[in-house]
Amino acid sequence: MPGEAESAARHPAAARGRRRAFGYGAAAAVCAVFIVVLGVTNPPRDEGVSTDRLGPDTGETVTEYLDRARDSLTGPDNSDRWALVSFTDYETAAALPGRADGTRVSQALYQVPLPRVATPLVSVQVPGSAAALSRSGDDAAWWLADRRRYSAEGTRGAQILDVSIARLRAGCACSPGVVVRAPLPALRELAGRPGIRAVEALPADAVAARYAVAPLLPDTADPIQPRPDDGPVPAG
Repeated sequence: MPGEAESAARHPAAARGRRRAFGYGAAAAVCAVFIVVLGVTNPPRDEGVSTDRLGPDTGETVTEYLDRARDSLTGPDNSDRWALVSFTDYETAAALPGRADGTRVSQALYQVPLPRVATPLVSVQVPGSAAALSRSGDDAAWWLADRRRYSAEGTRGAQILDVSIARLRAGCACSPGVVVRAPLPALRELAGRPGIRAVEALPADAVAARYAVAPLLPDTADPIQPRPDDGPVPAG
């Protein structure tokens, strides 16, 4: 594991210290489900207060992000950290308890993968139970169905929501990751498990609900950019 000085020399972005992302208005919350638009959460407005951020930066390469995520797990302290766990492949809701076994999952992330279609990323807040985590895909579909009521028929946005809802209700493999809370030793162990592509931890003093999340999607290509939205929307 490289030292802090070596890491700073190899990764200038990491050397700048804690990364910040500014909030964008009030969060929409229904049944403890929060929408994430273009990878940026919408925390309650608090002028002048910024939030931490988990996930790769636009323009960063996958290798750069993987190195930076690995560096975030270094340190001797044993305090709990909020951390983003990104999977190597999209997972079903039923598979999530096994993927994060031994750690407290606070959010299950969902984004239906469609070629060259920008589908919404949804973060579902989950209590500490495997049953709640296993049904989080249905919760994500419910949230999108509520949002769908405000979309005009026949528009591209409505079509994207329709196919996303249908696939989530069918139990699709649509979860790119989860957010957990655990001490660094547990996070390092989690990062070494099969099926886990990256684990990135926030500093120990990061505040709950004061961080944005944008997971490393399994099908992300270099350099990391927003998902293109110029492909046809499938019927279902």
